[in-house]
Amino acid sequence: MAEPLSVTEKRFLKALNGETVDRPPFWFMRQAGRFLPEYRAVRATTKDFVSFCLDSEKACQVTLQPIERFGMDAAILFSDILIVPHGLGQNVRFVEGEGPRLDPVTDDAGVARLTMEGFETRVGAVYETVRLLAKRLPSDVALIGFAGAPWTVATYMVAGEGTSDQKPARLWAYRDPEGFGRLIDLVTEATIDYLAAQVEAGAEALQIFDTWAGSLPEDEMACWVFAPIARIRAALKARFPHVPVIGFAKGIGALLPRFAPATGVEAVGLDAGIPLDFVRDYVQPTAIVQGNLDPLLLVAGGDALRRRTETILRTLGPQRFVFNLGHGIVPETPPAHVGEVARIIRDWRP
Repeated sequence: MAEPLSVTEKRFLKALNGETVDRPPFWFMRQAGRFLPEYRAVRATTKDFVSFCLDSEKACQVTLQPIERFGMDAAILFSDILIVPHGLGQNVRFVEGEGPRLDPVTDDAGVARLTMEGFETRVGAVYETVRLLAKRLPSDVALIGFAGAPWTVATYMVAGEGTSDQKPARLWAYRDPEGFGRLIDLVTEATIDYLAAQVEAGAEALQIFDTWAGSLPEDEMACWVFAPIARIRAALKARFPHVPVIGFAKGIGALLPRFAPATGVEAVGLDAGIPLDFVRDYVQPTAIVQGNLDPLLLVAGGDALRRRTETILRTLGPQRFVFNLGHGIVPETPPAHVGEVARIIRDWRP
């Protein structure tokens, strides 16, 4: 067996460190998922989704599937952002065809019922998945751990489901910022422990997903998006100074140049709506950037997919850049289209 590569020899980690790479590394959000028939075959063997996420062998297996098929430069742990509320004792379940359902937390009494006691026991299978992946991944593929950002996780915890406008959490934050802040503080502390344990188990980089960041106005975003992520980043930096963190604050638009300086993350995820020239001129000088192909282009395929892939590579690559999507792969994506983009990236040179 070949000797494992050092951290600095992994293309993905070199890019996050700002080192020179021959081509941009790539991985795709939700690269382990329903668009792959091999994923669906494994998923069919487990009745409910939370149990699937907490089955270490199966979670490891589906994490490896896209690496084996497409040769990404990084694998991201297969799990879900709602494992943290599950760990805090909130009832989390997934309804087929509808999405997550949680027992809503809407006041101080609801927050008081959540607890860090038993957290590690309830989520410990995730750490075992990371340990398995650290042993089984190819030596040139980096391992990404992840968690949802406190704001986005809280929107589900408060509403009890996904919502189009995050109205329940936004109203609580407006009407009772101290009470809502206690929920955010608890989720923040749980997230720090959760991510730290992933690093201890073998994760080499981390991503924080703030999918619903764009639902907040500027002043609220500073409070509920920037500040909690900054706390998480500072705590992790103190313990693991060489582990880079990617922050994905979807939909924050013109505030994106402030995100890395305000939070301390090394890399910034880009949604599909952000202009490439704006990113190149105002974001990339201060942070590594990651993104931002429209996931529906992966569904459409053809010339439009090839042109946009090459435009992104030409505008943002090859240095200080990781190729990814502007959001996760959707289930109807043809795997052949993912393979085509992978080929374009591997063959591309500036």
